[in-house]
Amino acid sequence: MSEAKAELEKQQTVRIGDIAPNFSAKTTKGDISLHEYLGDSWGVLFSHPADFTPVCTTELGRVAQLKSEWAKRNVKPIGYSVNSLESHGNWIKDINETQNCVVDYPLIDGSDKSVALRYGMLDPDEVDKAGMPLTVRSVFVIDPNKKVRMILTYPAATGRNFDEILRVIDSLQMTSYKKLATPADWKKGDSAVILPNVSNEEAEKLFPGYTTVKPYLRTTTKY
Repeated sequence: MSEAKAELEKQQTVRIGDIAPNFSAKTTKGDISLHEYLGDSWGVLFSHPADFTPVCTTELGRVAQLKSEWAKRNVKPIGYSVNSLESHGNWIKDINETQNCVVDYPLIDGSDKSVALRYGMLDPDEVDKAGMPLTVRSVFVIDPNKKVRMILTYPAATGRNFDEILRVIDSLQMTSYKKLATPADWKKGDSAVILPNVSNEEAEKLFPGYTTVKPYLRTTTKY
C-alpha cells in the first residue's frame, strides 16, 4: 500500500448531527481549543487545498470581506489546510493585498494533518509535490451546542459561494427554534413552510393568516 493511500485510509468520518470533534491547535490568532473558542457562537470550519493558490486566495479573501455578515449571525469562521503556521502567515499578506481585505480570523496550522484526518478532509485526487493528499474544500457548520448542522464538499477547481453558506446558516438559525422549514432557493424574508406535524390549529396560533397551498404545503412569512 502506498503512503498516500495509507494516509487516506486513516481518515475518520463526521456526519450531520455528530458533535464536532474537539481539537487543540496553533493558529494565526494563537492557540485555540475548538469548543472553547466557539463558546456560545456558531462556527464555520472550512478547509482549502493549499496556501498560495489562486482559488483559495479568493475564497479566504471573501470570508474576510464578509466579517460583518458573520458577526450579525454570531458566527466564527476558521480556516484550515495542511500548510504550516509560517506559510499561512506569509500568505495572508498576499490575500489582504490582492483581495482588499483584512484576514483576522484564525487559520489552523495543519502541518500534522490531525484535523484533516479526524474530519475526513483529505482529497484523493489533489496531491502535493511528494504525492501526498491535500485538503478538499470542506465546510462544517457547527451550532452553539457543538453539533454539526451542515457539511458541504467542493472540488478543488470550484470556488465556494459563501453567500450560499450564509443562506444555509440563516435557515438553520430560524428553523432550529421555530416549527418551520425553508423551501428551495429560500432567502431570509421569503415564505417558509410549516412543518407537517404542526396541526392547523397550532399553525394558526403560531403563524396567523398562513397560506394553504395543499394540506401538506402551508406557507408563512410571519417568522
